[in-house]
Amino acid sequence: MKTRDELIDDLLTLAFAEDVGDGDHTTLSTIPADEMGKQRLIVKEEGIIAGIEIAKKVFDKFDPELKMTVFINDGAHVKPGDIAFEVEGRVRSLLQTERVMLNIMQRMSGIATVTAKYQERLEGLKTKVLDTRKTTPGLRMLEKEAVKIGGGCNHRIGLFDMILIKDNHVDFAGGIKEAIASAKRYCKETGRDLKIEIEVRNTDEINQALEAGVDRIMLDNFTPERTREAVALINGRVEIESSGGITIDTLRAYGECGVDYISVGALTHSVKGLDMSFKAC
Repeated sequence: MKTRDELIDDLLTLAFAEDVGDGDHTTLSTIPADEMGKQRLIVKEEGIIAGIEIAKKVFDKFDPELKMTVFINDGAHVKPGDIAFEVEGRVRSLLQTERVMLNIMQRMSGIATVTAKYQERLEGLKTKVLDTRKTTPGLRMLEKEAVKIGGGCNHRIGLFDMILIKDNHVDFAGGIKEAIASAKRYCKETGRDLKIEIEVRNTDEINQALEAGVDRIMLDNFTPERTREAVALINGRVEIESSGGITIDTLRAYGECGVDYISVGALTHSVKGLDMSFKAC
């Protein structure tokens, strides 16, 4: 299995392939090969900046001789007019890396900004906001990193690093107890140490999950009232996650029930990028 850095390198290879192709003919035809210059990243909207470290990888991969000077680090609160960094080197390289870098920075900063707003609603509570697998294909590592930068937590990265038994798994497996027993047997037989989480729909399924033994119970589409009852029933025996249609307006009501996590697909699947530009200086 590829590492995080290998996946990011693959992503950047694809990003340059689709954007630059066989050459940025506008730049190649108008800018001399030996022309040197400097550009700066200018923030144009208030939010949480994310992607500085990835931007370094963008510039280094395309042209290792580009020199980047960072003024603002990932996770900082920024406002219009802030200068995040400057990059100096061949003008051709600056122009050809601009869009790839901005696409990543704007997307990651938008996610970090939204995540920070969600987590702020839970201030004073033990509850943490979680991301989901509802990510842009190919960008998952970056989008989940942006969630962490914004103060949230990552759920599983993919299908490989945790067992999450959902309703379809339960129905096909023959029930809650059967699905959990099968998951435990699989882990033992394959030598894997994976956390097991199960999605439940009612009190009876909660009791079955507790009896069978899991690490976390996901309360799917429970109301706040039902969530409070479920938290009392579980009584700290396992971690509890709330999921299903929870918005920033209803978030705190679920957190106040005492759940450990609230998963929110909106952190990554429908986020507006943070406005910024990369200008000559």
